[in-house]
Amino acid sequence: MEKSLERADYRVTFAVVLLGVMAYALLLSMIFPALPAIQAALHTTQSAVTWVLTAYLLSAAICTPIIGRIGDKVGKERMFVVALGALGVGSVVAGLSTNIEVLLLGRVIQGIGGGVLPLAFGIIRDEFPEDKVGSAVGLASALLAVGSGIGILIAGPIVTHLNFHWLFWLPLVMIVISAAMAYFFVPESPVRTPGKINWVAAILLSVWLVALLVGVSKAPSWGWGAPSTLLLFAVAGIFIVIWVVFEWRSLNPLIDMRMMRARPVWTSNLVAFLIGIGMYSSGAVLPAFLQTPRSAGYGFGATIAGSSIYLLPQTALMFVFGLFSGPISNRIGSKTTLLIGTSSSAMGYVILTVAHGHAYDIVISGALLGMGVGLAFSALAHLIVQAVPDTQTGVASGMNANIRTIGGAMGAAIVSSIVAATLVATGMPKEIGYTMSFGFMAVAAIGGVLASLLVPTPSREADQIDERVHITHAELAVVAGGTIVE
Repeated sequence: MEKSLERADYRVTFAVVLLGVMAYALLLSMIFPALPAIQAALHTTQSAVTWVLTAYLLSAAICTPIIGRIGDKVGKERMFVVALGALGVGSVVAGLSTNIEVLLLGRVIQGIGGGVLPLAFGIIRDEFPEDKVGSAVGLASALLAVGSGIGILIAGPIVTHLNFHWLFWLPLVMIVISAAMAYFFVPESPVRTPGKINWVAAILLSVWLVALLVGVSKAPSWGWGAPSTLLLFAVAGIFIVIWVVFEWRSLNPLIDMRMMRARPVWTSNLVAFLIGIGMYSSGAVLPAFLQTPRSAGYGFGATIAGSSIYLLPQTALMFVFGLFSGPISNRIGSKTTLLIGTSSSAMGYVILTVAHGHAYDIVISGALLGMGVGLAFSALAHLIVQAVPDTQTGVASGMNANIRTIGGAMGAAIVSSIVAATLVATGMPKEIGYTMSFGFMAVAAIGGVLASLLVPTPSREADQIDERVHITHAELAVVAGGTIVE
């Protein structure tokens, strides 16, 4: 069967893209509450099972900007199918796993599919009428949020009544349908970036990301001041500098440093980093707090499924406000929408810090967090799409998502270390450990509010960033000190 050369209705394209985003969100989130069950089923250690998350984060952090860049060059539709294919293959491997090693291999392969989200945003920008791009990006971001919430909600019943392998088999059905529909119904990208893929830059990026994320993920068990931890951080710092210099001088950069230093981009990335800290940190400790037996003097003694019920208002409002973020942004502006979102999240974390002893405390703080994340995620995606040229959409969106992942990985490691430091003889942490963790999230969220103030209004910056990114080779040679790296 030949693929049609006619451009599909943008609404058909959107439906296909949303299905892929939903499958990606489910795979990303259902693992969080299921880790204890996976540990028991595979007879492994707690340290080893945490790599089920870390392996995916590492792979996604490395592959997301690369997949986004390749999509900008060879076609976003093609790479969208490839990314979904990686999610599918990884799901099959994970679904067939009988030991931790095979499961980790499956998660690494799934990480290649991390490029689904930036590719989805790029396809939306290419195919949608200009006046509908904001709403479409907002809905896609909202669906990512609600998919993550649904994943956490259904993981408990799936593991209880089936087994953890079904956490991969069920999303696989959606992935296969989405990949097939994307191949036949999503048109080829009309916007391409000329040039070749800079694989040296990709290797340098991989080195510092691996060193950084392994360091933050192992620091709670090794110790933040341990020589091995400090060595990894030093390697990460050195290779970040080498990578930035190499990219700056490259004729075909993987990540355009002139784009990254533009104010609309770096400020949006800073906000994404701080939002990621709070989002992943709460996912790492809040379910455990809710599941703590009341005999400990705090907690709610909830089951895995029960703790998900407490988070239901957060999921619902995340979807509702993410859904309407596009129209809201069109009316009051993306920056104002982002400010409202980050402020709401900050209030939610502050409430969680000072009051977490009653169910209504969790519900109120969760509602504020859901509203905040729904608005902020969608507004950030819209700001990035507005801020960069069409040829940079994939890589810019990918890097924004990547920076959020890095922030999340660092935040989760830090709060895990805080909670672990307050363990008592019974093996349960003290309540102060959770309180300090919630306080850390609040500080990060307040930082997100302050960073949002730095984000410029898109209409004033759009032309400036085009000028910064589209410079001549002669200008590039001057800036790079006369040295051009192919």
